[in-house]
Amino acid sequence: MKEYFTRMMEEKKEYKQMIARVKSLPEDYRFVYDKMQHYMWGFAAGDGYDMVKIHYDLVDLFEAGAAEGKHVLDVTGSDVAAFCDELLRNARTYTEDWHDRLNRDIQKKFGEKKDQCK
Repeated sequence: MKEYFTRMMEEKKEYKQMIARVKSLPEDYRFVYDKMQHYMWGFAAGDGYDMVKIHYDLVDLFEAGAAEGKHVLDVTGSDVAAFCDELLRNARTYTEDWHDRLNRDIQKKFGEKKDQCK
């Protein structure tokens, strides 16, 4: 149990450090980051650790873009939602859960009957 709390405190510390990094970004980057974060968390499923990893990577990307003097939309492109969707491609999302649940419910109802119809 002690290991769990130690790990949790370390993760909380890392998250706070990431938020401090976000706060040090230029205003336009902070604005887009906050909007993207809100959008992407709406799709988060499970424990959310894969989503946190995406946000860490996003901060790295934004810091690099800002350091190079790029406008934030030069980093994300003008379709920021599509950029977010691409970032979410490898994350576990609620839409996947809905997808799995739909197929499971249909299979539960008709799976055996479908095999009998052959």
